[in-house]
Amino acid sequence: MIGLIKRIIGVSGKYKGGIYGAFIMSFLKGMLMKAPIILMYFIISAYLEGTITQAICVRTAVIIVACVIAEAIAQYLADRMQSAAGYMIFADMRMKLGEHLRRLPMGYFTEGNIGKISSVLSTDMVFIEENCMMVLADMMSYLFSQLIMILFMFFFDWRLGIASAVISGLMILLGKGMMKNDLVHSDEKQEAAETQTEAVLNFTEGIGIIKTYNLLGDKSKELTDSFETNCRVNLDFEDSHMPFKRGVFLIYGLGTAVILGLSAFLYSKGMMELKFFIGMMLCLFDLFVPIRTFYDQEARLTVMNSCMDRIEALFAEKELTDNGTENISDNASVPEIEYQNVTFAYDTKKDVLKNISFKAPKGEMIALVGPSGGGKSTIASLLTRFWDVKSGSILLKGKDIRKIPLATLMDNISMVFQRVYLFQDTIYNNIALGRPDATKEEIIEAAKKARCYDFIMELPDGFDTVIGEGGASLSGGQAQRLSIARCILKDSPIVILDEATASVDADNESYIQSAISELCKGKTLLVIAHRLNTIISADKIMVIKDGQIAESGNHSTLMQKKGIYHSMVTKRAVSTGWKN
Repeated sequence: MIGLIKRIIGVSGKYKGGIYGAFIMSFLKGMLMKAPIILMYFIISAYLEGTITQAICVRTAVIIVACVIAEAIAQYLADRMQSAAGYMIFADMRMKLGEHLRRLPMGYFTEGNIGKISSVLSTDMVFIEENCMMVLADMMSYLFSQLIMILFMFFFDWRLGIASAVISGLMILLGKGMMKNDLVHSDEKQEAAETQTEAVLNFTEGIGIIKTYNLLGDKSKELTDSFETNCRVNLDFEDSHMPFKRGVFLIYGLGTAVILGLSAFLYSKGMMELKFFIGMMLCLFDLFVPIRTFYDQEARLTVMNSCMDRIEALFAEKELTDNGTENISDNASVPEIEYQNVTFAYDTKKDVLKNISFKAPKGEMIALVGPSGGGKSTIASLLTRFWDVKSGSILLKGKDIRKIPLATLMDNISMVFQRVYLFQDTIYNNIALGRPDATKEEIIEAAKKARCYDFIMELPDGFDTVIGEGGASLSGGQAQRLSIARCILKDSPIVILDEATASVDADNESYIQSAISELCKGKTLLVIAHRLNTIISADKIMVIKDGQIAESGNHSTLMQKKGIYHSMVTKRAVSTGWKN
C-alpha cells in the first residue's frame, strides 16, 4: 500500500512539496484528533486522585476547543495542498501527453488506440485526481493514528499493547490479501472501461453508415454488450472485494471485544488501575478505526495503481525521434525531394514499400498512380515522417529528414487530403491554422485564391461563422476548399495532394482544381490521384504496384511503352477507380 502512495508521489514532480506538506498537516490532524481523549484521561485521573480544580477544567476545555479549531485548520490545509497538487500534476501530465502524442507515429492512431487515449484522459486521470489525491494524506494520517492508539494501549498496560498490535497485524495481513486481489481485478475494471469508451466512439462516429445499412440492431447490441460487460466486471470487482472487506470489519469488531474483555479481566483481578481502565474505555471504540478506515479506502488506491499502469503504458509508446539539428536551405544543385532505396513495413509485417528511389527537382510535379493498396499514400506519408523508413533514406533539399527538426520539416510541407478535417471553430480560425500570425488581409486573400470567399460571405456571420466539428455543416467541396486556403496561407515550398478531387462533384471539382492551381504555383508537387486530368501534365508519373515503382516517365513516354500505365488509361476500368 505504501508502494502505491510512493508511486503517485514519484510522478508529482515540482508539486511534491505540496503533497509532503499535506502529509504533515494530516499527521498534525491525527494527533489533534486524539488530543481530547488524552486530555479527558488526565482530567479523570485528576478527579480520581482528588487533585482536580476548576482552573484545570477551564484550561482543559480551552485546550480542547483550540485542538478542534487547529484540527479543522490542519484538515483544510491538507485538503487544499493535496487536491491543488493533484489537479496541477494532472494538468501538466495532460500537456505532456499532448506533446507525447504529437511525436508518435501516425500508425499508432490507426491501430484502434483512440479509445485507449480517450479512456486514459477521461477516465484514468480523472479518477486519480478526483478520487485518490484527496485521500493520499488521509491514508498516511490513518497509519499515524493507528500507531498512536497502539502506544496508548502500551501506556495503559503492556498486555493490552501486545493484544492491540496482534489484532492490527491480523487486519494488515488480511488487507494485503485484499490489495493483491483488487490489483488483479482493477486491471480488468479499467480495461472494460476502455473497451466501452471505444465502443461508444465507434458507434457515434459510424452512426451514419449504421443507419444507412439498417445495422442499428447489430451495432446497438455490440454497444449494449460493452455496457453489460463493463457492468459485470465492476460487479465482479465488488464481489471479490467484499469478502476481504467483511473480514476486516469482523476483525475490527472481534478485536474491540477482545480488548474490552481483556481489560475487564485485568481490572477485576486487580492487575489494572481504575484510571487506566477508564482510559482504555475512552480509546476503545476508536482503537482500530484508523486501520479499518485505511483499508476501507484501499480499493481506490488499487484502481489508481491500474490507472497509473495504463497512463505509463501510453507514455511508454515509442516516439519518432526528433533530435535533428540540421537546417535546410535552397540548393539548386540537389533535388527538392529524393527517395534513396526506401523500404518500409508497418510494425514487423511484410514490406509494403521495396527499394523506392526517385528525385523531384524544385518546381516539378511528381504523380503517383496505380492500384489501391500499392503504396502510393504510404510514399507520401513517409515524406512527412508520419512513419520512419525501415531502410534507405528520404532527403529534403539534400538533408535526411530524420536529421531535420520535425517542426522545420512540417514548415516546408503542406498537405491536401481527400478526407478533410475542420475544427469546431470559426472559418477564420480554421484558415488561420495554416499560419497563426497571418493578418486578416492575408487570410481573406487566401480564401479568395482558394475560391471559397464567395460562399463564406454568403454564410450568416461570414468568416466568423462557427462550423461543426469535422466541417459537418459544410459540403465536401466547401470543406476541401477551406483546407486548400489553409495551405495557400501556409505557403510551403512542397505540396502533397492525396486524391484531393476524388470524391467531389463536377462543379466543386472545377473550383477545387482552380484553387489547387493557385496553391501549386512555383511549388514542388507530390500528387496521388485517380483522375487522369489531374496528372496528365505531370513532369514524372510513377506507377506504384505491390510496393515498387513498376513504371516511370511522363504521360507520353508511358503511353508509348504500352505497359501498365497504358493499360490503365485505355481500359479505364471501373475497378481501378479511374475517371477522365
